Amino acid sequence: MGHQDTDMDVESLKKTGCRRGRCLDTCLVVSIVFLFVAVIAVAAGGVICVMELQSKLGSARPPVHFEPKKLIGGTSPPTYKMQNFAYLKATSNKLQSCTMPLNLVVYGEGTSVGSNFVFDENLNSLKPLKDGTYFIYMELNFTCTSTCSAGVLSVSVGDKLTCEVELPDRPRPGATPVSRRCWTVTQKNTQGLHAQMTVPKTGLRNWQLELKGSGLGMFLVD
Repeated sequence: MGHQDTDMDVESLKKTGCRRGRCLDTCLVVSIVFLFVAVIAVAAGGVICVMELQSKLGSARPPVHFEPKKLIGGTSPPTYKMQNFAYLKATSNKLQSCTMPLNLVVYGEGTSVGSNFVFDENLNSLKPLKDGTYFIYMELNFTCTSTCSAGVLSVSVGDKLTCEVELPDRPRPGATPVSRRCWTVTQKNTQGLHAQMTVPKTGLRNWQLELKGSGLGMFLVD
């Protein structure tokens, strides 16, 4: 009996030792997995923090605006030459099928038309003095002065740009103005450009062009 008890004790110790060994192996594997997951989580958190910081820094940068008032009469940015810029403001609020009346803007001793352009006030024509790639844009703002009728108006700048505006029915004045901004980048020779407005034959009753902010601009890209 004593010999059998001794055998049973040895066998029991072997089984206990195996169970403990498996437990240690399992704990070791779990610890390694946990450590791996923790490292990944810390790395991911670092990446997210860096991305958020970059986003905040990017949004903190001041936007760049090409405003004639700021560019003329002062020191021009090194990457921009004022002689390659031209802007003409609208001078009539009437909506009719005709060549839009435009004029340059005078700022101190300078104007909104650079030396690489020629503006013909009689023809309302803007002529670049060199061939090249130009950025051309048109800004149009409209207000309703009374009960206004609906219709579609268009302004074409030569064959380079056409800006269409859909004006809605308005039962009374004072509603939100209608604004439209159109632009293109195109090859241009030295032929003059003018803005041709076209309105429906029935007219656009009680709509008018808001002179503030309405005009034609262009500058040489290269």
